[in-house]
Amino acid sequence: MSELKRVLILGTGPTSIQLAVNLKKQLNCCVGIAGRESVRSDKFFSALKQNDHLIRVSIQNEKHRAMEGECFIDQVFNGYETIQGDWDTIILSVTTDAYIEVIKQINDKLLKQVRCMVLISPTFGSNSLISNYMNNLNSNAEIISFSTYLGDTRWMHDRPSNHVLTTAVKKKIYIGSTHHPSKNVDRLCKVYEQLGIALEIMESPIDAETRNISLYVHPPLFMNDFSLSAIFGEVDIRKYVYKVYPEGPITQYLIRDMLAQWKEIMNLLEKINIKSINLLKFMTDDNYPVRLESLSRDDIENFNDLETTHQEYLLYIRYTSLLVDPFSQPDKDGKYFDFSAVPIRKMFVNREGYLDIPRMPKEDYYRIKIIQGIAKYLDSKCPTIDKFIKTYETKLEEVAQSHKNELLSNAFTVQSFGEDLNMICSEIGKSIGEKTLE
Repeated sequence: MSELKRVLILGTGPTSIQLAVNLKKQLNCCVGIAGRESVRSDKFFSALKQNDHLIRVSIQNEKHRAMEGECFIDQVFNGYETIQGDWDTIILSVTTDAYIEVIKQINDKLLKQVRCMVLISPTFGSNSLISNYMNNLNSNAEIISFSTYLGDTRWMHDRPSNHVLTTAVKKKIYIGSTHHPSKNVDRLCKVYEQLGIALEIMESPIDAETRNISLYVHPPLFMNDFSLSAIFGEVDIRKYVYKVYPEGPITQYLIRDMLAQWKEIMNLLEKINIKSINLLKFMTDDNYPVRLESLSRDDIENFNDLETTHQEYLLYIRYTSLLVDPFSQPDKDGKYFDFSAVPIRKMFVNREGYLDIPRMPKEDYYRIKIIQGIAKYLDSKCPTIDKFIKTYETKLEEVAQSHKNELLSNAFTVQSFGEDLNMICSEIGKSIGEKTLE
């Protein structure tokens, strides 16, 4: 029997509001939202209280009308430790590095009653992490991983409230579950179908988790001297994530590293019997397409079998082809939409008053450290990943030292994520049946 009748969403970001409206509209289930107490979440909880728990989603593009709507939240919990009641499904809509920190705050007795947990935007290994935690509670809950969140949702008026704006929606997302067959996955497929999103069911949760393009492009784009100088304020001129040097970080050397990192991750997947990914096809078919005049279908389909230099050449073409949106309408001067003009965000003072690091690369640090740890556990060499991490951690230490008299968030701390890695590797060891933790 499918769960998804009493659903508790963990997290108070914009994605939680969009998910809650989707579930109410499509399943008419009981929906609760819980979040940690913080300066930022206080504004969210206050807005909910002032509006009698009404939440709203607006859209930027008319073709995303299925995402629009409003509904009332049935229950709200300010602080994870305050959660009460019987919930058949928990949806984790928090950053991946916070998964364990968050569920540790929830009463074990309540967690044991949960039959299904859904990870909205996990990383490679997140399902193993949550499975290990729930197994230790003697729970047989189904753990479902999506490859990524369904689109781009942000606060209306750029501040936490009860109202969000969804600006982009993905055409296709991947999903994998610990249980086969899964009625919950079937129901989620129907929900997403109503939203105009295709869900492809994968053989395992890790299969789905590896279908996140951020794993393959964010570390090379952000964990380099050029981007880090822009993030930490060493250059005054604005720089852009997806532009070629000197406007952005993309050079032949960055492309070389991007390709090398992809190959290191593919070696890792082979060791745990996960099907490899054609990087160029994934970029063009599942993310942003380019014109066939720029990249031929033959090159895209046969990318994995080409020589390294040829692969680098095609990746470079892919990024230069997206400097403008190749499918936009040119203006009267022949200018196309400046697609690549995504500014590299600088470090900032957060709502708690601490100097903080933008989500990119802060979240990517956790992702890549987990991959490095899994690789080490499986004796899989990853020199490019090691280089990215060393570059990033060296910069963290430099910046922390130069701002030692200021309040710094824990994002400036070099971390091992050892507890999470032990739990993840323990599950991976069980799944491949070859290794045990030392």
